[in-house]
Amino acid sequence: MSHRVWIGLGSNLDQPRRQVLSALEDLAGLPLTELSASSSLYGSRPVGPQDQPDFVNAVAVLDTLLSPLALLDQLQALEQRHRRVRQRHWGPRTLDLDILLYDDRVLDLARLVVPHPWLTSRAFVVQPMLEIDPELCLPDGQPLNRLCAAAPSNDLKRLSL
Repeated sequence: MSHRVWIGLGSNLDQPRRQVLSALEDLAGLPLTELSASSSLYGSRPVGPQDQPDFVNAVAVLDTLLSPLALLDQLQALEQRHRRVRQRHWGPRTLDLDILLYDDRVLDLARLVVPHPWLTSRAFVVQPMLEIDPELCLPDGQPLNRLCAAAPSNDLKRLSL
């Protein structure tokens, strides 16, 4: 059975736009997975430490046969191929890939929490999700479009290709 999964992408190092576009291509090549949709690219100020470059973000929708943890392993391997280094919390990175939603599941595992715990407080996540599906609801039935206004914008702007 195929699972609908929403993935957040972000980069602010080593040509961030190129990193995100390359990661979208990589997501399309994951085993047992199909890239169903992707948002526009968005630029925003960083969350957390401000002594770093602005971010480029996007959201992708995958249809996958992978389990949540198998998909997480694939995403973390992809981050490593993009030379991701974890130096500080909310610090700069070449690529960040987050599982935002996995079907309508609610997961609280040692390695993975779904829905992503910061999903509703990040305009750079909510806005691209709503671009793909303006009627999207969270697993608890709450419409995502009601949460968009409450998320800090961090100077979010849609980027031209």
